[in-house]
Amino acid sequence: MSEKIKIYGFPLSGHAHRVELFAALADIPYEYVTVDLAAGEHRQEPFLNLNPFGQVPVLEDGETVLADANAILVYLSKKYAPDWLPEDPAAAAEIQRFLSVAAGEIRFGPAMARLITVFNAPQDAERAKEVSGWAFERLEQHLEGREWLVGRKPTVADVSIYSYTAHAPEGNVDLTPYPSIRAWLARVQALPGFVAMPETKAGLVA
Repeated sequence: MSEKIKIYGFPLSGHAHRVELFAALADIPYEYVTVDLAAGEHRQEPFLNLNPFGQVPVLEDGETVLADANAILVYLSKKYAPDWLPEDPAAAAEIQRFLSVAAGEIRFGPAMARLITVFNAPQDAERAKEVSGWAFERLEQHLEGREWLVGRKPTVADVSIYSYTAHAPEGNVDLTPYPSIRAWLARVQALPGFVAMPETKAGLVA
């Protein structure tokens, strides 16, 4: 890699943290460019030239510019860290299933609950907590007897689910009932190169 990739993000964004975390775990050199969401920088030029949808994260890798955290994870793994996204059809499909969970139940569950408490988003907190519980019950069942979400080593599936799950307590979603999830979070945090997302309130479960 001749130049570092650039990750445009916001420190408190779990979506942006997914990308930064993966780059760190996969030992991909990167430059982090903070986008000031509070000042509305994501809704102005020149950022809109990178992502017309006005959302972080955005990846810039030479001439390649990509938005969407999960799409970026796929790109980075395919180009720089193929061990994190196996070619085996069954494993690849299972990983895609968890990327969909990250974009679905995790987004509308713990991510939304945290958005309400941290950023005062005008959303339904009780509904977000219900979705969180539903998703975490199934994630807990899946992780019983497993170290990682797919296969016997970490993949982009683990990275995609990690950030908002680890920070669920910031949205008043209790992780105490889920010992397998908490053990899995600790395994992710113990990986070489791990970088944490800043906490916004007490209660982050390790």
